[in-house]
Amino acid sequence: MRQSQSFIPTLREVPADAEVKSHQLLLRAGFIRQSASGVYTFLPLGQRVLQKVEAIIREEMNRAGAIELLMPALQPAELWQQSGRWYSYGPELMRLKDRHERDFALGPTHEEMITVLVRDEVKTYKRLPLTLYQIQVKFRDEKRPRFGLLRGREFIMKDAYSFHTSQESLDETYKKMYEAYSNIFRRCGLNFRAVIADSGAIGGKDTHEFMVLSDIGEDTIAYSDASDYAANIEMAPVITTYEKSDEPLRDLEKVHTPGQKTIEQVASYLQVTPEKCIKSLLFKVDDRYVLVLVRGDHEANDVKVKNLFDASIVELATPEETKQVMNCEIGSLGPIGVGEAVTVVADHAVKAIVNGVCGANEEGYHYIGVNPERDFTVAQYADLRFIQEGDPSPDGKGTIRFARGIEVGHVFKLGTKYSEAMNAVYLDENGRSQTMIMGCYGIGVSRLVAAIAEQFADENGLVWPAAVAPFDVHLISVNAKNDEQRQLADEWYEKLGQAGLEVLYDDRPERAGVKFADSDLIGIPIRVTVGKRASEGIVEVKVRQTGETMEVSVNELIDTIRRLLQ
Repeated sequence: MRQSQSFIPTLREVPADAEVKSHQLLLRAGFIRQSASGVYTFLPLGQRVLQKVEAIIREEMNRAGAIELLMPALQPAELWQQSGRWYSYGPELMRLKDRHERDFALGPTHEEMITVLVRDEVKTYKRLPLTLYQIQVKFRDEKRPRFGLLRGREFIMKDAYSFHTSQESLDETYKKMYEAYSNIFRRCGLNFRAVIADSGAIGGKDTHEFMVLSDIGEDTIAYSDASDYAANIEMAPVITTYEKSDEPLRDLEKVHTPGQKTIEQVASYLQVTPEKCIKSLLFKVDDRYVLVLVRGDHEANDVKVKNLFDASIVELATPEETKQVMNCEIGSLGPIGVGEAVTVVADHAVKAIVNGVCGANEEGYHYIGVNPERDFTVAQYADLRFIQEGDPSPDGKGTIRFARGIEVGHVFKLGTKYSEAMNAVYLDENGRSQTMIMGCYGIGVSRLVAAIAEQFADENGLVWPAAVAPFDVHLISVNAKNDEQRQLADEWYEKLGQAGLEVLYDDRPERAGVKFADSDLIGIPIRVTVGKRASEGIVEVKVRQTGETMEVSVNELIDTIRRLLQ
């Protein structure tokens, strides 16, 4: 492609609203442009990278036995109502009506649609297992789109769905998809980890997220410093054991704590450590209220609360709900004297507290000398807190460390969540009706492009891995007015293309400095510069990733480029 005839609008300045490296560079290098908040156009260079990534995904999915199809983005509300997600998915689901006032959703995912499709077309065990996938635009009405392609309202996703007659069959496909995902991210050159995860609004059990390691990642990965254990922080179990102190039990006493609301304020005011305090949080768990107790130096984990109650929706009660249910402000909550309308559960660490501190359910007052079971009753003790750095690793090997990650893929064992709700059944060998067992596997394709850009960049611009770069070679004619340079560059533009190499040819009448700066910004793996030694048939070859340069005879140019790309 001749750069003079292309559409690569590079920018010299960093856009003011671009917070992270990938967003800044993809804008500056002319790969994307924002159309609206969280909505982007892929310009020609961005589209080429996207196509390279999609090609890798297709190769690995096809190798794993999946079959590609394409489903509509516009989905009838009835499908979502059948599964129950029309009501539970939340405000991220983009809903609209047609001219006849019929409800539709712009699909954030396609579990409902694929389940109905297979339900209506597959009637017998002989056609199972079956894995279908698509690469398609998805929509989520993010409250706060940010970081460019990393969190948008319109994005490109590869989603796959598998259907089975047995758990063993699902396990086998799950393993294939796990391996396919690992191959995809490895081929993209990424530093990633597969971590144990929560299924969120998708549902199901036994899920893994694939995280690209990055300081700007929105997810925290808890990993062992002595094994390959890794989990999303919300899913990592705590195996710490707690010992009660043998200090004598004190009498329960209500004390005045004016203006002290946070654990830090209360602990300082009463001259105790946060470990002595009981933190009380009121959650709304589906249609019930639950008071969750954790130690003052710990944080309550809402995902673990959700899983404890097998709930669909878990959220902190609002100040208004807290006042109505507990008759006090949030900063004064405690478990003593709680009525039967509220279920009290506690993290294991709370059980070991002796002579602790908790809110008195009265503004400006706390209890001291608090002892669980003597002073209040707990319906159930469970692991309800977030794991912390330094905790023992759940696999018993080493201790926990934290890293940040960008989620680029997620694999789920859905089980029968959707097939039961939508009556997706088949006839088994004995002619009996059985419910299909399902799996679900997603990759954020456009997010993957941003994650690669985040990991592969330097102070001068993008540094694309060869497998996903928009072109193999950036050919530059230093002086377009010099006949020898122009003729040699024109000749080798044709020859490199004939050799099967993808070439971006900068034939613009620009200064050399502008061309070199744009080349570094765009980040094509190999740069070939036709300059002052053109008359000798000598060109300069530069490797973008290492900065290594060499002078090469044009007779050896193709072999040199292929060697460097490999």
